[in-house]
Amino acid sequence: MTAAPDAAIDPFAITTRGLTEPHPGRAAMRAAGPIVRAQAPAGGPVWIITDDVLARETLVHPRIVKDPAFAPADWEPRLAGLEPAAAVQPSLTTFDGPAHTRLRRAHAPLFTARRMSDYAERVAAIARSLLAGAAGETGEAVDLTADFTTRFPLTVICDLLGVPLDRVDQAIAACRRMYSGDPEEVGKAMAAFTDLAAAALEEGRHGLAVELRDRVPGEITRSQLHYLLFTLIYAGQLTTDPSLGFLLARFFGEDHAVADGTAVEDLVRDTLREHAPAPFTLWRFTSAEIDLAGLRLPARSPILIDIQGINTDPRRSIGPDLTFGAGPHYCTGAHVAQMQLRVVVDVIRADFPHARLAVPYAELLQADFGGIQGSRLTTLPVRLRG
Repeated sequence: MTAAPDAAIDPFAITTRGLTEPHPGRAAMRAAGPIVRAQAPAGGPVWIITDDVLARETLVHPRIVKDPAFAPADWEPRLAGLEPAAAVQPSLTTFDGPAHTRLRRAHAPLFTARRMSDYAERVAAIARSLLAGAAGETGEAVDLTADFTTRFPLTVICDLLGVPLDRVDQAIAACRRMYSGDPEEVGKAMAAFTDLAAAALEEGRHGLAVELRDRVPGEITRSQLHYLLFTLIYAGQLTTDPSLGFLLARFFGEDHAVADGTAVEDLVRDTLREHAPAPFTLWRFTSAEIDLAGLRLPARSPILIDIQGINTDPRRSIGPDLTFGAGPHYCTGAHVAQMQLRVVVDVIRADFPHARLAVPYAELLQADFGGIQGSRLTTLPVRLRG
């Protein structure tokens, strides 16, 4: 291959479409080839992997790295949505190789399937309280995307980390400010996240933030630890919030007959596969000139993997999907997210057996935020008390 085919449609466009309407770019990119070229939001070309096998090879390629120091030299970091370079700010999402392995070892034991299972009863109590407050006593419709789908995961992650729960509104405001295109607003959000991290680490606090502090490599500074905690809080909302909306829409609209634990597991898995919270991987870059699928890519070439397209490819053989990635950067929060989604369905089945959509399922819409961000329901009106 001397050149990658161009994507026939802008895969980063902002769109609004029906809940069951597939993204217009996925099938087009798959049809073009296993690797296609598009115009990156920050300028210049980006190469997008559309094939499952090639994606898994890319995720473990030693010369395809996550460190933003290898981004194209003309990219403006804020416009591109880049984190600080790994040398400036250690992070699970920017480290590679042995440095990543050391930092991952500090995080991984905190978020195992067993630990999250032990925490599920506490999460059920949070879901039950928030849903009861949203439902009220009148049976009127409530838009669950207006507050619940954001408040619930942030309450859970704050509780896990040891952030005082009277700070949840502060966490919600900070997450919403992160969507702003105004650098001043994003700066205020980061200051709020620093404050939340510091609160979780105060003397006498008990939570995973304190455990993480005691586990990270010794060279990690206090401010760097605050940043690591920011990534956990923000990612916990950014991914679980939209997933929860899609899950509940399907539960109320299509799968309300879910009756046992196995069916709940299937519903959660299928929802995450079809509506991956991150449609693309985070940015990756070539650290040197490489050959990839017969294509010669220069150093500093940006690469994305089309998680959404690969997950929903009708030709893909049954097996693990890419919702939480694969390889050394597999998402450490996967068990946290899946546990929360299962618990909410269980609580609604038990406490709100007559809950139903307040609008026809076919009228629900999803908005694509553009860039490499995912989709989210525009509204989810539900009558929790039937």
